[in-house]
Amino acid sequence: MSFLDSDRDLSRHSYYAATAPRTTRHPALQGAVTADVAVVGGGLAGMCAALELAERGFSVVLLEAQQLGWGASGRNGGQAIHGLACDQSEIESQLGLDDARRVWQMSLEAVELLRERSERHGFDCEWRHGFLGVATNARKGRDLTEWADRIERLYDYPLTRVGPQEVRQWVDSPRYHSALYDPRSGHLHPLKYSLGIAQAAVQAGVRVFEDSPVTKLTEGETVRLDTAQGSVTAKQVLLAGNVYLQGIAPKLEARIMPAGTYIICTKPLDPALADSLVPTRSAVCDNNFVLDYFRTTNDNRMLYGGRVSYSTVTPMNLAETMRRTMVKTFPQLASAEVEYAWGGFVDITMNRAPDFGRIGSNVYYVQGFSGHGLALTGMAGKVVAEAIAGDASRFDVFARLKHHAFPGGPLLRTPALVLGTAWYRLRDLLF
Repeated sequence: MSFLDSDRDLSRHSYYAATAPRTTRHPALQGAVTADVAVVGGGLAGMCAALELAERGFSVVLLEAQQLGWGASGRNGGQAIHGLACDQSEIESQLGLDDARRVWQMSLEAVELLRERSERHGFDCEWRHGFLGVATNARKGRDLTEWADRIERLYDYPLTRVGPQEVRQWVDSPRYHSALYDPRSGHLHPLKYSLGIAQAAVQAGVRVFEDSPVTKLTEGETVRLDTAQGSVTAKQVLLAGNVYLQGIAPKLEARIMPAGTYIICTKPLDPALADSLVPTRSAVCDNNFVLDYFRTTNDNRMLYGGRVSYSTVTPMNLAETMRRTMVKTFPQLASAEVEYAWGGFVDITMNRAPDFGRIGSNVYYVQGFSGHGLALTGMAGKVVAEAIAGDASRFDVFARLKHHAFPGGPLLRTPALVLGTAWYRLRDLLF
């Protein structure tokens, strides 16, 4: 089974799909069309870019191989958090402190954009304020505090420290040593958000074609995109398909890898129990390399994510093994029933930094969000739209980040990542 087949199978059991039914389908592309800009990929990066461009007066066509919001954009953990998937030190080492501060500020703007867009376009995405970064032992607690000290000193971003004596007032679990609280980050229902952005883009004039995978990209003064039954010719193109580009841009695809990530969701809990687990109703994530993350939903379920697979093979007994981890974190959920278990693939880069840039002068790309993209994809859509409209100053800050292909080529890079992840998982357990 290919990773795409595995993705389709897992997507059928999503809590999000069950609670945000699709009411609109868009036709597949038939025949030849033209546009100022063609966008490949109907996730949040592509849809937000299309929306921004249409609002600026561009004619925009968006091609999606499956359905809008079908991939990671509509299936993730729902956590919208400051920063990037990589540590800020990676950005500083490449760009210097001044531009690293610009990147940090854009990550904060990305979180604000989620709320601003949902309010402006009038849809409910179940936004809640609050994020807790938690540590599983004293050493990781020191790492967390040292990171917070540095972020406050260099980036002027205050965070509330939660010590060992008070951590259970914030997360009622025996598993955690200490925590950091950020009131500006938060969480939402990602599929409701994705479908809301999709509706806004259509209302702004974006022509959307689903079930229309691009089979060929032909560069030139104008760019041609071919699908099975049609083609789009555009002055400028955005590639926002991430791990789903499926061969149309091989140089880009060598710099990202599909990583499977998985989530379970319980049946509704007693509201008092749900309130007691995380009293602030914040999103929570630990600082292990192979991390766990969780939050309670508006309908009082525990949504618990973790696991990672670089082999593209879905873990065996997924729901039960993740339920055991959830109960280790919250023994009071021993009798809670798991109703949904799903997952999907995100795109990761070698250094976990986002990979933005151009192929030639008129084909833009955004990829490599590395599991930290719920907010950042929307910001990527905004800055690439600015660049296409003539102001590339913010896009080019990201475009200066250097990226390398994964070593080993198509045959060896996956086993190498599997071994590396096993080592880091062992470190998480032992240290």
